[in-house]
Amino acid sequence: MGPWLRAAGLVLGSTLLFKALQRGLRRLPLPAHVRRDPTRAWRWRNLLVSFVHSVVTGLWAVLCVWQVPEMLMDIENISSTSGYLLLCFSAGYFIHDTLDIIVSHQSRASWEYLVHHTMAISAFFSGIFLGRFVAAGMLSLFVEVSNIFLTIRMLLKLSNMPAPTLYRINKYVNLVMYFLFRLVPQTYLTWYFVRYVEVRGQGAFLIVNLFLLDAMILTYFSRLLRSDFFPDSCRRRAGKDAGGEKFLVD
Repeated sequence: MGPWLRAAGLVLGSTLLFKALQRGLRRLPLPAHVRRDPTRAWRWRNLLVSFVHSVVTGLWAVLCVWQVPEMLMDIENISSTSGYLLLCFSAGYFIHDTLDIIVSHQSRASWEYLVHHTMAISAFFSGIFLGRFVAAGMLSLFVEVSNIFLTIRMLLKLSNMPAPTLYRINKYVNLVMYFLFRLVPQTYLTWYFVRYVEVRGQGAFLIVNLFLLDAMILTYFSRLLRSDFFPDSCRRRAGKDAGGEKFLVD
């Protein structure tokens, strides 16, 4: 029970760390457009916490692979202390964000996040507590590099700031990063699992989890393309407040 208790303590510590970060961010001033609406104010702070998580986790994941490149060849058995701590750190964030969404009564608007977080937490827990596929979880966190620019995009839209040049630059960088750090790692993980992982027990659970995540990533990629590069094809529902939704929907 010693290692399990230590792992649970690390995850709990990470969850509390992100809670403290959220409280600290409340002292920062809000953009005028955001300040007038409580839902936008919550979403702004929530996205700032997400941004910090993406910066730290994305760079950490890349550093882990750079330090132990052998993990790419055997994502089931090869691990590292840094990669294990990264999974605990990120699991704590997803727990914090799930609780934040529920407590703030944003479950309906952010239900896709809740589904994603449930999948991420269960997958990370299987690696943390069973000691296998830690490298797979770490490789899946390459997505956080892409999330840095996706979050900047959402913050710009939410704040309604007149920064067309910044938005234009970011949308192209975001597209490139989405491909390099979201689509490419996810494709490699899917190929590896289909070819090398035995479909039973933890392996079967993670493969199902992975296929569901593949579908979500492709759906979000389609939304991103329609919104930023083919806006005329977007069907906007009358009366929908884009600032009230957490996910990428317009």
